[in-house]
Amino acid sequence: MAGESFDEASEYRAASRGMSWWFADEHFDQDARDSRQPRPRRTGSRLLAHPGQLSILYFAALIAVVTLLLLIPASSREQGSTDPVTAFFTAVSALSTCGIPVVNTAEHWTRFGQAIILVSVQLGGLGVMTFASIIALAVSRHIKVQQRVLAANELGTTKLAEVRGVVTIVVVTTFAIEGVTMVFLFPGLYRLNGGELGVTLWEALFYAVSSYNNTGFTPDAAGLHVDSWAVGLPVLAAAFVGTLGFPVILNLVRAARLRIAPRRWNLHTKLTLVTTFALVATSLLWFLVVEWNNPALFKDADASMRLRSALSAAVMPRSSGFDLSWVPQVSEETKVFMSGIMFIGGGSSSTAGGIRVTTFAVIVLMCRAAFTGRHDVNAFRRRIPTRLLTTAVSVAATCLALVVAASLALMFATDASLTDALFETCSAFSLGGYTVGVASADDPATLLILAAVMIVGRLGPMTFAYAISRPRTPEAVRYPQEPIVVG
Repeated sequence: MAGESFDEASEYRAASRGMSWWFADEHFDQDARDSRQPRPRRTGSRLLAHPGQLSILYFAALIAVVTLLLLIPASSREQGSTDPVTAFFTAVSALSTCGIPVVNTAEHWTRFGQAIILVSVQLGGLGVMTFASIIALAVSRHIKVQQRVLAANELGTTKLAEVRGVVTIVVVTTFAIEGVTMVFLFPGLYRLNGGELGVTLWEALFYAVSSYNNTGFTPDAAGLHVDSWAVGLPVLAAAFVGTLGFPVILNLVRAARLRIAPRRWNLHTKLTLVTTFALVATSLLWFLVVEWNNPALFKDADASMRLRSALSAAVMPRSSGFDLSWVPQVSEETKVFMSGIMFIGGGSSSTAGGIRVTTFAVIVLMCRAAFTGRHDVNAFRRRIPTRLLTTAVSVAATCLALVVAASLALMFATDASLTDALFETCSAFSLGGYTVGVASADDPATLLILAAVMIVGRLGPMTFAYAISRPRTPEAVRYPQEPIVVG
C-alpha cells in the first residue's frame, strides 16, 4: 500500500512538472528528454507525451471511426451510402455532444445508424480520455500518467492520484442519472407510442442519454414531444444536470451523503450554481416578456404550457438543441440574446460548451473589482488566484475571436445575415445544437466550418493552444514596467 502511494506521488510530481498546462505552472523539459532517446523515436515520443496533442489525436481517431461506420449502407435508410460530408458532420456533432442535425435522425438513419450515434454521444459525454481510462482499467487495471493528466482535465480534478476513483464514480453517476431519467420517461413515452414496448424502451434510452449529455438528437421523426410534461420535464431536468459539470455533480453527491451544509461547499460549486441559476432566471424572464406573443413558441394560451415552453427555451439553448421548430421564428433580438447565452455555455468539465459559466462569472467579478477599486477578486469570502484571472480573460478573448471569424466565414460561404451566422456559430461552439437553417446537407463548406467550430468547442481552445505551445523557459531579460493608457 505504501509502495503504491509512493508511485502515485511520484507520477503526480512528474506530471506536475509539465504534462498539463491546467495543473502546473511549468512545462516539462521535453527537449532534454528527447535528447536521451534515439532520434527516430523523437516525434512519436513527443506526441505521446504531449497532453494537448494526444487529446486531439484521440478525438480525431474517434471521428474517423464513427464517420466510417456511418458511411456503411446498413447505417442509412437511403439507397447507397450517406454523403461523406454528412457522415463526417454527424460524427463530429455526436462526439462533440452538439447535436446539430443536417438530416432527420429518425428518417435518415436506420436503428443501427442511430445506435452508432447514441454510442458516440455517450463517448463524447463521458469524455474521450475518460473513456480511454476506462478501457485501460478494464484491460490492465492501470492508467498511464498521460491518460491520467488528460482524464483529470476532463473531470475537473487536480490530483492525478484521484483519477482512478473519480473515473469510476463519474461513470457510475452518469449511468445512474441516465437510468433514472429513462425510468421517468417511460410512462409518458409508453402512452404516446400507443403501448409499443420496444419503441418506447428505445426512445426512453435515446432521450435519456441524449438529454443528459446535452445533445439534441431525437429518435422520433417529429422531434421531442413538446406538449407533454411527462416527457419534457425529465428531459429538461437531465439536460440541466448535465450542464453543471462532473466536479459540481460529484461535490453535490458528496455533500448529500455527508450532509455538508451549502456554506461549506467549495467555491467552484457555489459559483457554478449561482451563475447557472442566474442565467436560467434571466433567460426565463426574457422569453416570457419578449416572446410572449410568439405563436411558434407559445402554441397554447394555457399558463402551464407557456411556463413549460419558456422554461425549456431558457434551459435548452445553453446545452441541448431539442425542439428546433420555434427557433427560426423568434425575433432578431432573441437570436442575439440566445447567441450570448450560448456563448457563455455551461459548467466546466460538463457536456456543454461555451466559455463556461465560471469563466463568465470570473470576468464579471473582475469588472466589479475594477469598478469598486478593489485589488483582489473575491467571491464567497474566497480570493481567486491571479493566474486564473489571466486564464479566464485569455479563454474569453480567444473564443470571441473564433466566433467572429467563423461567423464571417459563414457569411462569405452563404447568404446568411449577421444575426443568423452569429447564432449558428455560437450554437456550434457552445454545443447547443440549435440551428436557424444555415447548416444544410447541400452545402459542404458550411458543414465543414461548423464542424471545425464544434471540435474546438468540445476540446476547448486552450487544448489547441497547449498542443502547439513550446516549453516555457525563464526570461533571460526582464524589462522594467511602464503603464499605458487603457480605455
